[in-house]
Amino acid sequence: MEATAPSVGAGANGSLAAAARAQVGPPTNPMATALLTDQYQFSMAYAYWKAGKHADHAVFDLYFRKNPFGGEFTVFAGLEECIKFIANFKFTEDEISFLQSVMPMCEDAFFDYLRGIDCSDVEVYSIPEGSVVFPKVPLMRVEGPVAVVQLLETPFVNLINYASLVTTNAARHRHVAGKSKVLMEFGLRRAQGPDGAISASKYCFMGGFDATSNVLAGHLFGIPLRGTHSHAYVSSYMSLDEIPDRTLRNKDGSKICKDFVSLVKEWLCKIQAADSLRNVFGDTNQSELAAFASYALAFPSSFLALVDTYDVMRSGIPNFCAVALALHDLGYKASGIRLDSGDLAYLSIETRKVFHAIEKEFNIPGFGKMVITASNDLNEETIDALNKQGHEVDAFGIGTYLVTCYSQAALGCVFKLVEINSRPRIKLSEDVAKVSIPCKKRCFRLYGKEGYPLVDIMIRESEPSPKAGERILCRHPFLESKRAYVVPQHVEELLHCYWPGSSDKPRAELPPLLKIRSRCMQQLEKLRPDHIRRLNPTPYKVSVSAKLYEFIHYLWLNEAPVGELQ
Repeated sequence: MEATAPSVGAGANGSLAAAARAQVGPPTNPMATALLTDQYQFSMAYAYWKAGKHADHAVFDLYFRKNPFGGEFTVFAGLEECIKFIANFKFTEDEISFLQSVMPMCEDAFFDYLRGIDCSDVEVYSIPEGSVVFPKVPLMRVEGPVAVVQLLETPFVNLINYASLVTTNAARHRHVAGKSKVLMEFGLRRAQGPDGAISASKYCFMGGFDATSNVLAGHLFGIPLRGTHSHAYVSSYMSLDEIPDRTLRNKDGSKICKDFVSLVKEWLCKIQAADSLRNVFGDTNQSELAAFASYALAFPSSFLALVDTYDVMRSGIPNFCAVALALHDLGYKASGIRLDSGDLAYLSIETRKVFHAIEKEFNIPGFGKMVITASNDLNEETIDALNKQGHEVDAFGIGTYLVTCYSQAALGCVFKLVEINSRPRIKLSEDVAKVSIPCKKRCFRLYGKEGYPLVDIMIRESEPSPKAGERILCRHPFLESKRAYVVPQHVEELLHCYWPGSSDKPRAELPPLLKIRSRCMQQLEKLRPDHIRRLNPTPYKVSVSAKLYEFIHYLWLNEAPVGELQ
């Protein structure tokens, strides 16, 4: 059989695609090419082409079935990377040659077809990135020639799955930590490779984190960078004699302290002799003091010390305070300390007591409010436990459990055909949770009198939109008895066109990362507290219209074979 390759990507469509590529830019990950898909997608594309069905207009929904981490909300992320992917979707000659080598049974004309395709005839409708989303509601609706859209399934699911999972994990950490705490993502060394690390940094920031230790992520996405030093830096010093240049100009530049180390030692003696701290501090580790003094000479305006290399309360804290007070004499203000081991609640409380005592003893305003940062394999549960115990931590550096999403491996996004050539399709299963919701749909969020969202509702495209002040029946997609009338005070349509293909439909803009982060925080604030609490959260309601409910069950009965008892 021979099939003529359509001239997709040529002429006006090609110009639109080129303009779109220039506007959205390339994928962040250069490995996100047209070959980034499962082998069976190419097998199906060939079978569609062989049967002459490759240009059939298909509609697919991308959604997930269950909220992660035992919670009742998810944050949608990854949309921008999907749009970048389709804007740049095109097979190179090298990729075509590879496909020919692994699919020798396919006709040459099929590869000519692949050479000609791009995403000019694809349309993508999506919920805005950073939105709070719920199971069954389409995150994205993708329309276009069935063979092309089929090739997009795996990369789209890949780009959405981890992005949404780690953003949700970050949002959960932000919720348990509270608005006032600084959250820093420290997961680069523990992430699943460079790709996982870069994605984690981006999406943790989107989910509410304030900064990252990942320098490349800071460069790529403009995320604030934070970091101190390691235990290796502290233990690399043996004595104060290893500091050759001890001079430090004061902050206003008016004079130079010729021996900063001696000033530090003087302050350490004052601390040890202070009435309010008498018998609290004895001799400290001098190599640690050398490391702190040396680091302060390098970074006098942002001195933050890791204080648990030897002993937090007997050495780390008094050594830090001596250096911080010496810096204060020269007009600088130390940033604070980091605790990376031990009883974080106890140590933070005791440290805060020392800071307050020094503020009072030496009349140093603000010293008692010195920032205390905690790290050491923190996660949502340990932060919650610290909150219940009581602590004085101001900032948390979180890595392993955050970026690896330790308590849940994947979100479980799926990509299901819901319509082909204007004919609705349904996927059935003995497990009702896996039954798809057919046909091309519009989705809305209905808000109540208090401003909280009450329910998400899916309707058939041909149905009129729900309106504020008008009563609408909301039904569970599959359970007949679960239904309720809602009179929404506000109605929000969820799906917007982010990729119109070659159509003249207006395209929603992709906002910058900071705006997406703000949207995420605003969306979480809109939810009722019982939907986002850690223990036994209330499930959020997802529904369909009465007409869609009837159609689901009509199609279900028509597609399900009737058994016969013998």
